[in-house]
Amino acid sequence: RIDILNEGGFRSDGRRQYELRAMSFDSAPQAGADGSARVSHGLTEVLVSVFGPREARTRAQTLHDRAVLHVEASIAPFSTGDRRRRGRGDKRVQELAATLKATFEPVVQTALYPRAQIDVVVHVLQQDGGVLPAAVNATTLALANAGVPLADFVCAVAGGVHAAAPLLDLTALEEADLPHATLACMPRSGRLTLVSMETRLHVDRFEEIVRLAGEAGAVIHAEMRAAVRERTKGLLDAMGAGLRPARAAVDDDAVVEDE
Repeated sequence: RIDILNEGGFRSDGRRQYELRAMSFDSAPQAGADGSARVSHGLTEVLVSVFGPREARTRAQTLHDRAVLHVEASIAPFSTGDRRRRGRGDKRVQELAATLKATFEPVVQTALYPRAQIDVVVHVLQQDGGVLPAAVNATTLALANAGVPLADFVCAVAGGVHAAAPLLDLTALEEADLPHATLACMPRSGRLTLVSMETRLHVDRFEEIVRLAGEAGAVIHAEMRAAVRERTKGLLDAMGAGLRPARAAVDDDAVVEDE
């Protein structure tokens, strides 16, 4: 049996109690999508694509005062060792989509796009714990890259308790053995937009996990902002490169007229 936390205070993957796993944020565009993001938390990897805002496909889905947010999720069969195929009707897939929709509906400024719809497609490519936090963070970046107005960033992390010691950013091994909760916060306002618990957790420990999740959210927020700034800088540089030849041609015409 692998120890969750050994006598030296280290976890099974070598981290301390409050350490987060290595994270990467890739905002490379996906074909046909208005915005996308590939996020990894350790060995967990999630790809999210956003389509819209665009006109609603059917009248039954149209709301006259705001846009409709649709979330579709899928889990790749190769994402875990059991190679189990999960279709759209799978309970876990449906819960993931419903949780993401409930998390982002208060954050996305849908009132700016009446009679429209925003489609969010989530693909879980690899699982090693923390699938929901990775999906939340990837959805935030994908919506930002698509230019969808958000009230704030949404930064998520999972926390658990082992022998009265709180742990952050749990792996699959830790999630299977420990009581834990997933929390998503909005750093600027300090409010929580998601609290998900599948196990019992003592109220005193829950308060401590909420505090630690807020501190971890600030760290994740800084990383996500850096990723958005890097992508925005790349777009501005590309736009500037496209304008330079046109400006050069205008300058040449001006020189010819002066002569």
